[in-house]
Parts: sequence; C-alpha cells; structure tokens
Amino acid sequence: MFDEILGLPAHPLIIHAAVVLTPLLAVLAAAHALAPRTRAVLKWPVTALAVIVPIAVFAARQSGEALKDGRFSSVDGRLGRRIAEHEGFATPLLLSTLALGVVSLILVHLSWGERYGRLSGPAVSALTVLVAVAALYYVLRAGHSGAVAVWGS
Repeated sequence: MFDEILGLPAHPLIIHAAVVLTPLLAVLAAAHALAPRTRAVLKWPVTALAVIVPIAVFAARQSGEALKDGRFSSVDGRLGRRIAEHEGFATPLLLSTLALGVVSLILVHLSWGERYGRLSGPAVSALTVLVAVAALYYVLRAGHSGAVAVWGS
C-alpha cells in the first residue's frame, strides 16, 4: 500500500506532506499557546493539522519501510549506515507528532470558551511549546539525514 504511487516510489512523494505540515503545526500550535489573541483565528487550522500531521508522518514512515524493504534491504556500508540513521528518526518523529497532535487538541479544547483555567491552561500551553520544539527537532533531523542518505555529505 505504501510502496508506489503511479509506478514511482511513494516515500519521496509522501515525505513532503510530513516535512511541510509538521513545522506548520509546530509553529501554529506554539502561536496558539503563546499568543491568546491568535486563538480565534488558529483554532481550526491547529485542529485540522493536529489530525493530519500524525497521519502524514505515519504514511512517510510506512512508505520509508516499504522503500527500504523493496530496494535497499541488502545495502550495507556507508549507504546502509546513512539509511539506518535516517530510519532511526522515524519512530521519535511519529511519537512527537502524535504527542503534538494530542496536546494541540487539548489546548484548543481548553481555549474554547471559558475552559482555560488558571493552572491547566498555562500548563498545557507550556507542554504544547515543548512538544512543538521536539517535533521540529525530529522533523529536521529526519529530513537532513534523509537528504544526506540520498545526496551524500
């Protein structure tokens, strides 16, 4: 299911959604958390991205596994190490985007109406920013290691 799209390897096509949308969610969720005036405008984009981003990252991870199994399963040496390094960022990226999606949805829910409490709101806001930073870190590391695996250093 995740190996080809119209005869082309799916991974290079699918990763673009993860690489573009993950930083977008991180920035918008952090803005939603830190700038109360933006909440009315950002609640729907953050909600949509909180659902879409983990799905895009999951699809990128699965398509990467399919690409490796189909075309690079017997690769070793320098390229094998680069692929393994790149592959090592898949699970942390998926987990961080899942966490970002969940805390973003909680934050939007809390900020809707009068639910933003004195303690719960700021705590969830801080957690959202921290998880956004983690997701940004892992998407940058995954993207960079993938580029190095393909194009060299």
